Amino acid sequence: MKTIVRAVVVLVLAASVAGFAPVPAKKGTYKIDPRHSQILFEIQHMKLSDFFGRLGPVSGMLTFDPDAPEKSTLDAAVDMTTIDTHVPQLDKELVEFFNGAKFPSATFKATGITRTGESTGTVTGDLTLAGVTKPVTLNVTFKGARNPPIPLQPYRIGFNGTATIKRSDFDLTHTMWSGIVADEVTLLIEAEGELQ
Repeated sequence: MKTIVRAVVVLVLAASVAGFAPVPAKKGTYKIDPRHSQILFEIQHMKLSDFFGRLGPVSGMLTFDPDAPEKSTLDAAVDMTTIDTHVPQLDKELVEFFNGAKFPSATFKATGITRTGESTGTVTGDLTLAGVTKPVTLNVTFKGARNPPIPLQPYRIGFNGTATIKRSDFDLTHTMWSGIVADEVTLLIEAEGELQ
């Protein structure tokens, strides 16, 4: 009996692993999953250390064509009323700094996609932050696509990306601490999408 139970357990585990194995990406429209997507920012403080924070939940849609990535589209939004730096007072100051009451979301709309390698590319688009729109280029890596091992869960796709922006480009220099932090800010992006 124990042998049979062990065999069943092994088969179930094998099926779960197989179901979670990477598969070719499917063409289609993906909804960004805010539970598994995040944007961190990194900025140098007094040329002594790098400071990190997390922006609010990410939402949006990706239309992805693995055979012609340049034809894909991306529209995303970030909640700018919720910022986490692990310093509560600074969190409040940053929401005010970005004028979250007037501009509760930052948005990114892709205007061009270029494949640079087997799983890498650049996504150029318009970033609107605090009411100012500027072109920004993301360096993106395709991390894979797969069926979750959980029944009835949607097929998923994953990417990560980085970009560097300047606060001054978005008129974000109006604070007393502006002079002790860098103008350049690095964005670190992780995103998962669910096939619709």
